Amino acid sequence: MTLTKPSPASPLKIGTRGSPLALAQAYETRRRLVGAFDLPDDAFEIVVITTSGDNAQLIAKDKPLKELGGKGLFTKEIEEALLVGGIDIAVHSMKDMPVAQPAGLLLDTYLPREDTRDAFVSPDVSKLADLPQGATVGTSSLRRRAQLLHFRPDLNAVEFRGNVQTRLKKLSAGVADCTFLAMAGLNRLDMSHVAASAIEPEDMLPAVAQGAIGIERRADDSATAALLEALHDTPTGQRLAAERAFLAALDGSCETPIAGLAELNGSTLRLRGEVLRPDGSESIADDRTAPIEDGGELGEAMARDLLSQAGEGFFAWRS
Repeated sequence: MTLTKPSPASPLKIGTRGSPLALAQAYETRRRLVGAFDLPDDAFEIVVITTSGDNAQLIAKDKPLKELGGKGLFTKEIEEALLVGGIDIAVHSMKDMPVAQPAGLLLDTYLPREDTRDAFVSPDVSKLADLPQGATVGTSSLRRRAQLLHFRPDLNAVEFRGNVQTRLKKLSAGVADCTFLAMAGLNRLDMSHVAASAIEPEDMLPAVAQGAIGIERRADDSATAALLEALHDTPTGQRLAAERAFLAALDGSCETPIAGLAELNGSTLRLRGEVLRPDGSESIADDRTAPIEDGGELGEAMARDLLSQAGEGFFAWRS
């Protein structure tokens, strides 16, 4: 098959949300495409799409994501544009992506993964363990909230919606004593200095696929698929295959606090997984290894075993 390259006259359209981090990820994707095919920048057009999750009124309500419509809030309009041909590819933060894509779309290209750790952000305290008794922590993440309350039930957790800049503004206004962001996002925004410290996965296991950028395309668009082959990072794909299989078999929605991290060592994949009650009162976790090619099966098996360990009533709060 002859590779069809985009041009300034017929650019490849890259769809993205308009937040600073989303734009940074879209421009990183364009930069990699430009480098891979020695093309000018204007052979690729960045198309900003406003999603339901970007609604300022929703953000101001500071309600849990599940009450506002779930992860689809940040993808629905972008995927609709992709399906009708308004854009050619969509760039996503993989930790925000549901495990299932709409019919006709594929999410099978990943850029090299960034730092997977959470960032502890506080103007007065240098690390999570040093928070004073009863401190107020701001987070919109069900996973982080549950992990924090499991670790420190004395903490007062409040909802903290919005992009990086919005949450930092709320923190400076004294809405909370600290908040949590992804180190990957801060690094991509050249804002790593914002983190008081990075939290190691032994202390707070990250969200599934945290730190990874995914590129979605139409399933029948073979020309774009051929272009994206030059960008795909195989180790990231191998890690996410295990993590997203774990997530899919456990729940896959935004209603259950789930953490997972796969790491590679030679031909071996190590997967750590955790599922918690939302109030942090109970956590069950596992840590296993398998050959890299068996990562998906490992994720599914770990999820099944954690579900059996959870026992009756663990997910009763959802009904």
